Amino acid sequence: MSIRLRLTAWYSGILAVMLLVLSAVIYGFVYINTYGDLKSRLLSQSHQVELKQGLTSDGSLQPVLGGPAGQSLFAQMYIYDLDRLIPSPNMTEISLKFKVPAKEDLPGEEGFLQANYGGNPFLIYQKGFNINLNNSSFPAVLQVAVYTGEQVTLLNRLKNILLAGSFATLLAAFTFGLFLARKAMSPIGKVIEAANGIQTGTDLSSRIVYDGPQDEIGRLIETVNSMLGRMEGFYTGLEEAYATQRRFVSDASHELRTPLTTIRGNIDLLQKVWEMKPDDSRMSEADVRQLSIESVKDIADEAARMSRLVADMLSLARADTGRTFEIEPVALEPMMTEVARRASFLTREAEWSVGEMGHLNGKYILGNKDYLQQMMFIFIDNAFKYTPAGEVSLDALLYQNQVGIRIADTGIGMDKDEVPHIFDRFYRADESRGITEGIGLGLSIAKWIIEEHGGSVEVVTRQGEGTTFVIWLPLLFAPPLE
Repeated sequence: MSIRLRLTAWYSGILAVMLLVLSAVIYGFVYINTYGDLKSRLLSQSHQVELKQGLTSDGSLQPVLGGPAGQSLFAQMYIYDLDRLIPSPNMTEISLKFKVPAKEDLPGEEGFLQANYGGNPFLIYQKGFNINLNNSSFPAVLQVAVYTGEQVTLLNRLKNILLAGSFATLLAAFTFGLFLARKAMSPIGKVIEAANGIQTGTDLSSRIVYDGPQDEIGRLIETVNSMLGRMEGFYTGLEEAYATQRRFVSDASHELRTPLTTIRGNIDLLQKVWEMKPDDSRMSEADVRQLSIESVKDIADEAARMSRLVADMLSLARADTGRTFEIEPVALEPMMTEVARRASFLTREAEWSVGEMGHLNGKYILGNKDYLQQMMFIFIDNAFKYTPAGEVSLDALLYQNQVGIRIADTGIGMDKDEVPHIFDRFYRADESRGITEGIGLGLSIAKWIIEEHGGSVEVVTRQGEGTTFVIWLPLLFAPPLE
């Protein structure tokens, strides 16, 4: 059974009980008021009959009735010991006679009762008493009745109206309730359709259209749409992560295969040269020695390149796992001076220019000195690689509560479309592929180090004019005591 049908059944059941109770209350109220008035009149009339009883001119006992005009009242008295029934004149006219209770049953029969005589309903009040006749007391019963045909008809019509009205109301309530429940629950069907669409497909861009009030269903649909948006974001991020991982594995395999191919080729060459017999060889001993030295040097260079690649990949793997490094207050001026001194020994063709660092005296940042130096050497080394002629400079500036480490060059620069990708792993500008050595992991590692220190990096570049990197790092407000 669906929810809307269960809700309609529950509401209809509650309404049926309420209608039944209301109908019973209305019927009971009308019944009590209708018969209560008649009972009061019968009691009053019974007292009048009792007080006015006496002998008529011919010596017979006759009750005298009183009451409002137009009210169909009947009375009869029965004297047990005399076996005499004394009816009122109107009962004689229509030959009406009430059943008289037995003398021994009279105490239990006193009160009001309803009976039908000749197909006509009557409300009868009867009571027993002793009547004095000729200085003698005789047990008797007095029965005073009123015709209740109009009251019975009224109550029957009222009962039929209440039953028919309740049934019609219940039927209408069930029909309209089912319609309204179906209309109110129709958005739930849209939620189910959307969920089924997601279950059977991969399109997470669909949303549930709802223009109704912001009630429980509206909030539910809003929550489902928000959940679909988050799922779409997670799914897109997961797809991008998978694509990045596949690209990373492919690029890493390519970068590792190149030095391995070189190493294997040199080893095969050395093996062939060393296995050749002196008579078969056209090379002199000096030539073999020179070839061996060159091959070993190539093998050493490629092994060093592989070592750098593996070290960079380990650094990125550490970044991916969320591992961090120990941090402590680092003095800026000594660190920058040391980096500038060591950078002057790097292989380069451009001029190396270092700005004034005196304004960094007494300034500290919270970080790891080794990683900070590694990050700066990555930018400086890249600047030297892409500046075949010109100048590479290093300086620092203070702005508000940050220090900006600026590394600028007058090299080949980059196109603006390449800037968003330079921190991607294994990415190198098309113009540099195959011209400058490198595997494209340095800037990815540098960005991770900057982010771990709570900093950011700005890039200003123009193709053919050079590139400037500004690394912003937060200053330490309270320098440590030395």
